[in-house]
Amino acid sequence: MADDEFERMLVLSGEAGQMELKLVVPVSAQAATCAALGVRMSRASARRVYFLDTLGLALRKHGIVVRVRSKARQAGDSVIKLRPVEPRSLPGRLRRSKQFVVEVDAMPGNFVCSGALKERLGVGDVERAITEKRPLRKLFSKRQLELFAAHAPAEVRFDDLMLLGPVEVRRAKVTPAGMDRALTVERWTYPDGSRILEISTRCATAESLRVTKRLAAVLRAHRVDIADDQLTKTQATLDYFGGAGRRVRTAA
Repeated sequence: MADDEFERMLVLSGEAGQMELKLVVPVSAQAATCAALGVRMSRASARRVYFLDTLGLALRKHGIVVRVRSKARQAGDSVIKLRPVEPRSLPGRLRRSKQFVVEVDAMPGNFVCSGALKERLGVGDVERAITEKRPLRKLFSKRQLELFAAHAPAEVRFDDLMLLGPVEVRRAKVTPAGMDRALTVERWTYPDGSRILEISTRCATAESLRVTKRLAAVLRAHRVDIADDQLTKTQATLDYFGGAGRRVRTAA
């Protein structure tokens, strides 16, 4: 990362207060990486992720991410995310909300600052809404819909959005030797069977350099390869559905 970009990342992370360090593992190394870290995906928690956008991904182009997630036998959630975002430009009322989280996602050679407003849902709410063809706006709170309306393109109505997915997700936590915090290992499997594997951990901005160095040392010790193309799960997923042109249903 160029020096000016690195400085920019530090400034943003200072304003955000926390960082998520993450990296994507190449397809050829996914099985070996899970074995080296002691992760058995067959025993990992299962969930399904859906995104909402237009056919041309108008929301993505305007820096808005709309997502719902269901978890096996657990509460689901919905989120409206602004990405990228300038923390200082956000209204104070929004920043003070316990449901709104601002953080910097840092990957090898890349970073982005996001602000996410999340809503906790009941067990099975997401799947019932989809199978029973209920309006998907019912999965989002009034504040989330207000945030969407404030940032979405004027011509895009929430009820016109398409549901993209599902992506089948397996998620495990592991604390390998040498780490002082847990790593999250997520495998996302797309409808055509293709997969991405991401390793991540969160930390406060003040300790980000220390945690990054330790994480790098642990990954080297476990011979974890890093993919040349580092994209967040959201970027990779919207690329997948945008390229495939898949449509499940509208949000209405």
